Amino acid sequence: MTNSDSLQNIDELAFMGGARVGVLLPVPLGKVYDYRVGQGQCLHVGDFVRVPFGPRKLVGVVWGAGAGDVSEAKLKSVSTKLPAPPMAEVTRKFIDWLAAYTLSSSGQVLKMAMSVEDALEDPRGVKVFRLTDPHMSVNLKMTKTRERVLEVLRDGPPMTAAEIALTAGCSPAVVTGLYHAGALVEASQVRERTWTPPDVTSAGPVLSDAQAKAAHDLVKRVQAGTFAGLLLDGVPGSGKTEVYFEAVAETLREGKQVLVLLPEIALGSQWLARFEKRFGAKPAEWHSDLGQRERRETWRAVADGRARVVVGARSALFLPFHDLGLIVVDEEHDPAFKQEEGVIYNARDMAVVRAHLGNFPICLVSATPSLESVVNVEAGKYQLLHLPERHGGAVLPELDLIDMRLEKLPSTRWLSGTLEQALRDTFAAGEQAMLFLNRRGYAPLTLCRTCGHRLACPNCSAWLVEHRVRGRLQCHHCGHNIPLPDKCPNCNAEHSFHACGPGVERLAEEVMNVFPEVRFALASSDTLCGPRAAADLIGRIERHEVDLIIGTQIVAKGYHFPLLTLVGVVDGDLGLAGGDLRAAERTYQLLYQVAGRAGRGDKPGRVLVQTYLPDHPVMQAMASGVRDAFVAEEIRARQELAMPPFGRLVALIVSGKVESAVDAQARALVHSAPRYEGVRVLGPAPAPLALLRGRHRRRFLMKVKPGLAPQGIVREWLERSAKEKGVRIQVDVDPQSFL
Repeated sequence: MTNSDSLQNIDELAFMGGARVGVLLPVPLGKVYDYRVGQGQCLHVGDFVRVPFGPRKLVGVVWGAGAGDVSEAKLKSVSTKLPAPPMAEVTRKFIDWLAAYTLSSSGQVLKMAMSVEDALEDPRGVKVFRLTDPHMSVNLKMTKTRERVLEVLRDGPPMTAAEIALTAGCSPAVVTGLYHAGALVEASQVRERTWTPPDVTSAGPVLSDAQAKAAHDLVKRVQAGTFAGLLLDGVPGSGKTEVYFEAVAETLREGKQVLVLLPEIALGSQWLARFEKRFGAKPAEWHSDLGQRERRETWRAVADGRARVVVGARSALFLPFHDLGLIVVDEEHDPAFKQEEGVIYNARDMAVVRAHLGNFPICLVSATPSLESVVNVEAGKYQLLHLPERHGGAVLPELDLIDMRLEKLPSTRWLSGTLEQALRDTFAAGEQAMLFLNRRGYAPLTLCRTCGHRLACPNCSAWLVEHRVRGRLQCHHCGHNIPLPDKCPNCNAEHSFHACGPGVERLAEEVMNVFPEVRFALASSDTLCGPRAAADLIGRIERHEVDLIIGTQIVAKGYHFPLLTLVGVVDGDLGLAGGDLRAAERTYQLLYQVAGRAGRGDKPGRVLVQTYLPDHPVMQAMASGVRDAFVAEEIRARQELAMPPFGRLVALIVSGKVESAVDAQARALVHSAPRYEGVRVLGPAPAPLALLRGRHRRRFLMKVKPGLAPQGIVREWLERSAKEKGVRIQVDVDPQSFL
């Protein structure tokens, strides 16, 4: 008997009335609870059930046979079995695997997989009306509108009052009047949303030789039906999306589902349009901007296989796929795939695990792959699919560095003369430009000219950022915001505040002064609140209703604007400061990505990067266009220091509202810290954000040599450490951020 046969038999095992079952509940506790199967019930592993839990009733999942550690007298019975498709065995394995890897409880992970609890119930019916009698013998006072309503229902199916009113050209009150008069009967009708299946027979665009080869290799992996990791590495504009669309089509032909993960689904309107153009149907979407009804309908459609393709943010990884056959992680290098709250995980890495457990291929896509993915290619773990040139004859833009040390700009100006002239030339040619500054708001710091007092957040170790458009000062970490005070809270000087440094709003102010006739648009997370706002902006840019885009990193990913020929990076050095081991890698990725927005159509592009550090390796790599040399040097440095991906890191973040308790907990962790060969514990040290949302924070960093699994070491460390009341210890395996 194979292992898969054994697992299948476990799923098929029936638990009849009186038997014990183990139920996993979506609570932050690390155990499965025993319950008794009620008389007349028949349960299987994976079934969703409602059970008593203290004074409440919770929904959980049958995880297997009961452990038997609760006496019969104390054993509670399962209340009901819910009418939802059972949780698949591969999903249950994924939950257990992710919980063990991240040192979270299985209940915490299960909660992410049960994010739409009302989807587990029978779909709700909607109120519809039909004729009491098609031959109508009811004594009615007839009007022309009533006649139209009766005619609509005589020739058609039952409809809601709103649908009838729209078809008959009347108000819903006419429909309800006929109902009260006895001419109509009310009924409840379940309406499952229909999902148009993608047309896999439609031909895509003609591929270049390099695209065709990459697509062929990817399709072969899909046809093989086994796990494979593939890295699709292509320069901006090389047509990576069309390549993996071929694999999407093949997966759909095999009758399986597809998941495409995007770092920020709010920015995916162009991707959605390309998908619909290629396949004649829209994919299912999954992101936080969906309403509750849309989430419920999508969850059910994924579970029963009606939703064939899902495009979503990282949480889409936990949807109940009926038969998943391919995962694509677009912009795989993007830090937005890391969840930093609750269960801390990297969706890219967990997507690889999900594909491995499901035994199907995964395609990681990027113009600037993460060092981890590059090293996996070099180690033979991933197959490389390379697209070295732009599609359709377009060429990569020329890139020049502007040495800001030579520009001698006044303190209130941010655009160099060189960049200003390039903008002037671009607008004169009827083309579009983009100014990139990865800083939201008007100014990152506001201080008093009289005493030097800086306006800071009371809840976080952070300055308040001025948002002049809204007339507020805001903390970008906890959301605390206040109006700009009339007087300094430190010295009482009136109207003495000075804005220091530029954000995109301040840059827009300078643009208005220099180019008063230019039509510009701000693009940041403050102005693009969801997919609709992003789609509206993209439409305006595509219709050339915008000459200049001023934006943060939100504009750096995946956009294709044929008239955009100039990209100006206002502060190329932003992001290089600090002790983050990935600072250089991420700065290069971001600059390379934003530079890739220029010259994607018939017109050649140009990129100008303003920098005070023109000799920095990142700037030299950008200027030379030789990415591989920069990546090789980054890999060498990481290997020399045994840092990821050549060693493992685990961060422990100790936090609490009482600083003395946090420090006491940190001391306790020091005393119980592991002392093994190949393991080094650094800290405790105040976190860079030593106060966050009112909680004091200390950090430990554990370095582990290759070959050692850190989870068992950390688990043992925490178990033997004394616990302080009111103090939380978060574990971040493979940290991406060091704040």
